[in-house]
Amino acid sequence: MLLDMWLASGGGELSDAALEQIDLSPIVCISAISGFEISMKYRKGKLGLPVLPDEWFRVVLEYHNISVISLDIDICIAANDLPPIHKDPCGRLIIATAQFYHFPVVTGDSKFEGYEIDVFS
Repeated sequence: MLLDMWLASGGGELSDAALEQIDLSPIVCISAISGFEISMKYRKGKLGLPVLPDEWFRVVLEYHNISVISLDIDICIAANDLPPIHKDPCGRLIIATAQFYHFPVVTGDSKFEGYEIDVFS
């Protein structure tokens, strides 16, 4: 199970089915690009966090037992090779990561549904 940025937005607005999938998943991960995306939105004032992003990530990852998946060359190239349904580079890297690891994605972003991955929202 791969989480998108929805957790930084308070983790709300997900269906009961999506929340159940998170609870039942033996592995819950985020892509390392989420660190970039969340801290960038925080710095631009588009995302409020109770503490600085580095501290927020440390606490959230430990509390929820979330693993971080690093970006490697295969994922980065695959993200560039995706059809241009989703234009955001961060979203494309998350999609490529999900495809590479065969993980479903929890996201509120409906554009993810245009790719060959399981999406829960």
